[in-house]
Amino acid sequence: MTTLPRPTPHGAATPDVRPVRVTGPRVARLAEAVERAAGEAERTALADEFWAEAERRGTPLVERIGGAPGHRAVTFLWRGHRTTRQVLLLGNRITDRDHLAGSLLEPVPGTDVWHLGLRLRSDHRGIYRMAADISLGLPPEEPVALQRWLRSLSAHAAADPLNRRRIAARWRVADGSVFALPDAPAEPWAGRRGTVPAGRVERHRVPAGPPVGDRDAWVYLPPRQEDADGEPLPVVVLCDGDMWFGRLGFGDTLDALIADRALPPLVVVAPDAVDRETRRRDLGGREPFVAFLADELLPWAAGRWPLSTDPRRTVVAGQSLGGVTALYAGHLRPERFGNVLSQSASLWWHPGLAATAGPPPPGGDTPWLAGQYASGPARPLTVHLDAGLHEGSSAGDHRVLYETLRSAGYRVSLDTYNGGHDHACWHVALASGLVRLLGGGSRSGAPGEVPAAAP
Repeated sequence: MTTLPRPTPHGAATPDVRPVRVTGPRVARLAEAVERAAGEAERTALADEFWAEAERRGTPLVERIGGAPGHRAVTFLWRGHRTTRQVLLLGNRITDRDHLAGSLLEPVPGTDVWHLGLRLRSDHRGIYRMAADISLGLPPEEPVALQRWLRSLSAHAAADPLNRRRIAARWRVADGSVFALPDAPAEPWAGRRGTVPAGRVERHRVPAGPPVGDRDAWVYLPPRQEDADGEPLPVVVLCDGDMWFGRLGFGDTLDALIADRALPPLVVVAPDAVDRETRRRDLGGREPFVAFLADELLPWAAGRWPLSTDPRRTVVAGQSLGGVTALYAGHLRPERFGNVLSQSASLWWHPGLAATAGPPPPGGDTPWLAGQYASGPARPLTVHLDAGLHEGSSAGDHRVLYETLRSAGYRVSLDTYNGGHDHACWHVALASGLVRLLGGGSRSGAPGEVPAAAP
């Protein structure tokens, strides 16, 4: 049986996930040695030794903390220059964007070592970028002016030069860096395995009527286009194809899943998001885009490849606003989409929001989607939800939606992971979710069943 990588179970006795600023043991030893150093030459030698070690180990530094076995000290590093004024860490959902000064690195006096240490729970995974200020003059001291200054600096954030693991960003040039602590969910299917048969990823232009209009779509075709029984192939409709296949190489993950028999050979059809404005216009609980997926995209694909029309072998999936789209598609068209995989859904979304609107402040209202699902009899639908513990009120909103679906009699499961609103976490959970919904050893919950990892 396939073993799914699972988030670490947690409950009342589980260590706190909140980041706490600390000084990591290695930096503490460096600071003590520098303070005892006889002169500049010795301080420079100590710093050079430190950087040589950091280059060997890679960054951020991850160290155990005495008395806290469920946490690690995670130290982000930057090698400064005589013109370096300040260095800013932009960690996905571990940086308070309303108080950026709290994520400034500090120097070890007399060296070129800048550092920021955080105590994080040992199952954390996340994306971060860094920005160094080498402008002329000193940054402002007044808090409001400093916040404005740091916001402008954040536009120049880029990947950590000492971290070898990077991830592509959406609609920006600079990549991000990824870190995963020792107890983060495993990634058995990540990356390219040169020994497994490779499927094909193609990009096509799909004709569609207004308001969506003609749209590029990415299509993953497995190495074998029929399963062992010669039946039509399962199909996944995945939002944001430009990200998953154009930037993140999700086809390599699908190849590994199929090679391991965690998934049957399947086809993934993933429409392009185009740009920010188009994505905000299309995604969410919008009937025209659901109609495009069900009545234009899928028939177009079925006319070219041997795809199943059985809703039980069809998944609609998405993240953020795409998660809302997936949930709404399942609600409106269960005869077409029998499985929903929703990750970090933007459950703040409701009809009437401007296309450019972002999440409102937490208000404690019941998510609009929960009301939609509660408004009638249960559809023949299986739903899997993923949510990050560092997504503010989102985890609570997902719990409300989960309880609504469970009470209404749906087959529903909810997993939480220790991370933020980012593709590094979603990539792992997307693979696991597809195995849950379409794999031979399906772990989809019966009505009302909640997995051990749910909050």
